[in-house]
Amino acid sequence: MKVYRFLTGPDDASFCHRVTDALNKGWDLHGAPSLTFNSATGQMMAGQAVVKDVPGKDYHPDIKLSEQ
Repeated sequence: MKVYRFLTGPDDASFCHRVTDALNKGWDLHGAPSLTFNSATGQMMAGQAVVKDVPGKDYHPDIKLSEQ
């Protein structure tokens, strides 16, 4: 099965650590990162899609994607 996640958060070191953690758990970057400005909070927000092949498993809507 192929799984997809879209990581989001403030554009700071914690977001970079979340993406780095995913990469070290076997996820691959999928496309370019996204940035947008949240005018309500005054923060830049970042997003990055990641994908991962998980052999031997079938997709089901109840699976926890981050644990794959």
